[in-house]
Amino acid sequence: MPLADADRELVEAELGREPTRAEAALFENLWSEHCAYRSSRPLLGAFESESADVVIGPGDDAAVVALDDDTYATLGIESHNHPSYVDPFDGAATGVGGIVRDTMSMGAYPVALADSLYFGDFDREHSKYLFEGVVEGISHYGNCIGVPTVAGSVAFDEGYEGNPLVNVACVGLTTPDRLVTATAEEPGNRLVLVGNATGRDGLGGASFASEDLAEDAETEDRPAVQVGDPYAEKRLIECNEALVDEDLVVSARDLGAAGLGGASSELVAKGGLGAEIELDRVHQREPNMNATEILLAESQERMVYEVRPGDVDRVEALAERFDLGCSVIGEVTDGNYVCTFEGEMVVDAPAEYLADGAPMNDLDREEPERPERDLPALVSPTAGSPDRGDLREAFETVVGDPNTASKRWVYRQYDHEVGVRTAVRPGDDAAVMAIREAESESGEPLGLALSSGAEPGWTAAAPYEGARAVALENATNLAAKGATPLAAVDCLNGGNPEKPEVYGGFAAAVDGLAEMCSDLSVPVVGGNVSLYNDSVAGPIPPTPTLAVVGTRDGVSAPPASFAGDGTVLHVGAPGGALGGSRYLDHAGGSDRFPGLPENAPEVVETLAEVADADGTLAVHDVSHGGLAVALAEMVGDDAGAEVTVDDALALFDETPGRAVIETTDPGAVRAAFEGVAPVEELGAATGDGTLSLSVGGADLSYDAAGIRDLRSVIERELD
Repeated sequence: MPLADADRELVEAELGREPTRAEAALFENLWSEHCAYRSSRPLLGAFESESADVVIGPGDDAAVVALDDDTYATLGIESHNHPSYVDPFDGAATGVGGIVRDTMSMGAYPVALADSLYFGDFDREHSKYLFEGVVEGISHYGNCIGVPTVAGSVAFDEGYEGNPLVNVACVGLTTPDRLVTATAEEPGNRLVLVGNATGRDGLGGASFASEDLAEDAETEDRPAVQVGDPYAEKRLIECNEALVDEDLVVSARDLGAAGLGGASSELVAKGGLGAEIELDRVHQREPNMNATEILLAESQERMVYEVRPGDVDRVEALAERFDLGCSVIGEVTDGNYVCTFEGEMVVDAPAEYLADGAPMNDLDREEPERPERDLPALVSPTAGSPDRGDLREAFETVVGDPNTASKRWVYRQYDHEVGVRTAVRPGDDAAVMAIREAESESGEPLGLALSSGAEPGWTAAAPYEGARAVALENATNLAAKGATPLAAVDCLNGGNPEKPEVYGGFAAAVDGLAEMCSDLSVPVVGGNVSLYNDSVAGPIPPTPTLAVVGTRDGVSAPPASFAGDGTVLHVGAPGGALGGSRYLDHAGGSDRFPGLPENAPEVVETLAEVADADGTLAVHDVSHGGLAVALAEMVGDDAGAEVTVDDALALFDETPGRAVIETTDPGAVRAAFEGVAPVEELGAATGDGTLSLSVGGADLSYDAAGIRDLRSVIERELD
């Protein structure tokens, strides 16, 4: 995709001449939607990104938050959507590699990954092909580099048939004295490229990610997909640790979108500086590469470092120790960003203009329509005694839906225990990691909880309200494990923003997510935007993936399964509607989106306190699939429950901000939630591994084996 005429005119006016071939290509990539956020940046001011715990907010390779005075956590999230459609294995694998290097560039060691994945309908063979390839790519890369994948989500929706989404978040750990940024500091310092040799893979990746997928994308766009080498990445991780240990890094940046040109120009631009780079010095793995290829190739496992002149020899020695390529490619200056090749100037432009000069788009938007209530008759949500057969069919359909079914097939392929920090494993509401470098006031290891995901059914039905619900659901996941939300990063995915109805839905989702995060006092400290997720199949639903971290004293969080010894309570206010629900997706019809609690912060805070109470035996959030799925997921071979639910609306309502709690002290739970949220007694846990469910007078009963069978649809299809 050539540099647009309007952009070329701006560039020519700034340079006072026509751009060279390399300059035109560099501007094309750095001014693309993927790099410059030309359509989304005007919306991002809605997010609040500051708090007392935020050390570095948006704008760097990753954000940094303080867990205490001695320990910092880094947070980052990236998308690799188009590459994962063209080549699901390499596209997803290199997405993992990129977000891990973003973590490393902050002087942090990566300790956890979370993947949020979105595909077309599960019953389509192409969706299964993409799903299997993406999971294999993530597991291969993550397992090889020794970073556990501990959390995430998977969703299937026809809107992703021609354009799946692969969003990967990474958490790292560092300390104040090891912190590195992507801001160049001093003219005269050297720029050193460390890592794999540069090839022609990934050329034009940034511009490729900024246009709709064509029907022939799987074949025509394959050269734009990078190929990863996780074993080189592991060596780079350890080399980066050594460089930081010896205080050899002044600033650093991962080579991702737009390759060396993107990383080096952004590095010096953030410091208000320039650079002189000799492209001939870049170590290459393919013959006869030209200046543009060297500048823009997105070959993986590469980092650029700003290094003091006297430290260059030591950097080269460490790179050699870890069997990594190393090139001193130039130096930081106080002038323009200049690149030469074979003695000739190929780029000479102000770095800040390259990195930040792209004009923003002023796009039209249409407000999304709000659905009217038109509920189906499969199971009347207001009937006192729904037909037993209809109720059973509805229950089994919702619990067995691929969206609400067990994701064990996915996370069993990931090594989620490498690094021996994982205290609460995948399959629960949120993962909990033990941060052994820091201790809480109680003397216990500090626990770091992580939840990540979105719900396309919600945001497709009501972008604004659905995005608010996404934020509340992720916060509730943390609270169910006794954790208090600390900070979040987002990956905002949308279709072609030039279509007013698409941009309107995307903008509404951004506003909704920002509002609820603000209400919850959760700063959004970084993120990623991925637009033009549009194909011949149409645009994707607005998909605001949110990854939230929180802290707790200790790591002994309550499980999400029944213990068999307590009273079963439902806490939180139902929203009284089925818009965006799994039930409605199967039954047809429409409905408004359920109302969310106005006091969401108090609900989340109280739930976190109750989850850690002595009498609490189990906690599980109520959201996707409603009480039907929450109760089914809590049943095990040795514990079940006998519960009563008023009607089908109460059973399938997906309003987040609610939980099922098993407790030996229901009075204490009621007292804690008094004036905060309603508490309803559903029944009692049992020791027989059976869910006995009465809904408006109709009775259902399933043993643990029967529920497992309902929830194993993905494993049955793919094993």
